[in-house]
Amino acid sequence: MTNLDDKQILWHGKVFDFNVEERVLPNGRKIEMGVIHHPGSAAILPVFEDGSIVLIHQYRPAIGDFIWEIPSGTMGPGEDPLACARRELREECGLKSNRLEKIGEILIAPWYSDERLHLFVATALIPCNQDLDEDEILTTHTFSFDQVMSMAERGEIRDATTLLTLRTACLILKKKTS
Repeated sequence: MTNLDDKQILWHGKVFDFNVEERVLPNGRKIEMGVIHHPGSAAILPVFEDGSIVLIHQYRPAIGDFIWEIPSGTMGPGEDPLACARRELREECGLKSNRLEKIGEILIAPWYSDERLHLFVATALIPCNQDLDEDEILTTHTFSFDQVMSMAERGEIRDATTLLTLRTACLILKKKTS
């Protein structure tokens, strides 16, 4: 476990903070490092009864392009990962789920960030009103499971969150059917 001795906030943003921090490593050595503090996020793989999957085609300003991804978003202050998943599914896809199952938790980039991404599969989907944030430009699309996997194999899905959630869901489904 590392101890936090000193930190300096270099940038405070809407979603995360960037700090320079002095840390004491388990071997006693002191280091200075840049750390992104993130409240955590949730990603949701929406699956209809027929096995089809909802993807969103979203514009991402940081890369200046649209990409295929699953709905996901940052947890609000004190927000539970499950509540975040429900909110993001409704906001981005216009869907509610009667069954949200957590399938995993991953560290996005532990060498410089403390963000934890909570992975969910949503089933028993019910349409509702979509409620996009003002900075979200996206459309929803439904594909068969095989189409989504082909998109991933062809490199059309480049979002790491989506790829990791698909992989995790496949491993769990495979284990359940074995």
